[in-house]
Amino acid sequence: MNDQTIEPTPPLTVPQRPQSALDSLYDLVTGDEDARVCKDIPRESCHHQPHNFFAYLLANLMTKIGDELASAKLVLPWLIGWLGAPAVIVGFLVPIREAGVLLPQLAVAAYIRRLPLRKWVWVIGSIASALALALMALAAASLSGAVAGWAIVGLLVIFSLARGLCSVSAKDVLGKTVSKSRRGNLMGLSAGIAGALTLALGLYLKLLGNGATDDLLFVLLLGGAALLFALAAAVFVVIREQPGATEGGGNALTAAIDSIGLLRTDRLFRHFVLVRTALLSVALAPPFYVLLAQQDTGSDLGSLGLLIIASGLANSISAPLWGRFSDRSARWVMVAAAALAGLLGILTWALVQFQAPALTGLGFAILFLLLGIAHAGVRIGRKVYLVDMASSDTRASMVAVSNTVIGIAMLAGGLVGLLGDLYGTALVILVLGIGSMAAAMSAWRLREVSEPDPLSPISEATDATP
Repeated sequence: MNDQTIEPTPPLTVPQRPQSALDSLYDLVTGDEDARVCKDIPRESCHHQPHNFFAYLLANLMTKIGDELASAKLVLPWLIGWLGAPAVIVGFLVPIREAGVLLPQLAVAAYIRRLPLRKWVWVIGSIASALALALMALAAASLSGAVAGWAIVGLLVIFSLARGLCSVSAKDVLGKTVSKSRRGNLMGLSAGIAGALTLALGLYLKLLGNGATDDLLFVLLLGGAALLFALAAAVFVVIREQPGATEGGGNALTAAIDSIGLLRTDRLFRHFVLVRTALLSVALAPPFYVLLAQQDTGSDLGSLGLLIIASGLANSISAPLWGRFSDRSARWVMVAAAALAGLLGILTWALVQFQAPALTGLGFAILFLLLGIAHAGVRIGRKVYLVDMASSDTRASMVAVSNTVIGIAMLAGGLVGLLGDLYGTALVILVLGIGSMAAAMSAWRLREVSEPDPLSPISEATDATP
């Protein structure tokens, strides 16, 4: 027998995909360099991450700008007043906008779990949103008085329900296509760019001043928002989503009851829902700051522009930073943002009580700017915390349950406005400020769930849960 020399088997090498311009841009934006981070997403999605990152970013950016163009906190109240509709209608706008998005999601989530690909739910919701906004623009152009006001309220209900479809599916798609430690960066970039563009709109309205307050302006705002939602749906279609789990997609009522059971069985999730409920103190505050500003600066279009400028500055300045910090510790972002809102509420009440000269038009704009910074941190922090806390099997259920609970709490929280009629707007701001401080304390006691970049010089925050 002839001896044969057995050569050692060389190690198996996997050919790497050539670096494209999109890959390079993704590495620049996220700081991935050559080591592509791929955590908590299907293996098949790793190579598609740059494509999915920017597709999700662009779609999310367009819907954020569309939301600002049709803002229930600023633009729609101005439109209602301009059309001569009863002032009582303005009180329904924010509760309908928020609760309409949140309340139906528990039942909808059961149907969404039947679908291995959830991006189509988002696409349908975005198209429905576009149609509702287009009809709002038509109502603004052709109707007036109470008829116009109630028509806009009815279309706002449809718009909010459609946005609910997007909300319950968006986080699930994000959790399947973009890695942990990159999701906060994505949402922060989106909010920051949208804030900068919103700032440009506010500057434009401020320059127009009183002479441009006509129906055409609001038709253009609402029509532009409708176009953005339609374009966002087209962009979201190209996301390369891997099929996901479809368990729990049976009877909607049964699935809803089972999902609610998460509040009983999952201690961390229950604590998070309580924290998010307390954080409503931050979300409910902006209209009352606007009311204070209106009392001082009047209701001309230039004043609207000034508030939009403050809102745009808040997002463009803070959202990217909040997003980066959320990838390191979403818990600490919620703590810091809620504490800022709480201190701001107490300070504002004190300024009103002592009739401080700082409460001028510019002073109110600065207050609104700081509140916007706090609100941006709360929104980004809680979203990243929920996505990181949940698994791929429980994410849709947790989103739906928490949103449903918050929707009910939002409607109840709207009653805080009664304090304004009895004791003044400043007291409402004080009460909400104290509530924000309580929310910060509760968020501090949450368990840490974020997974920061191992190369980051900032270490993971210590778990503060007893």
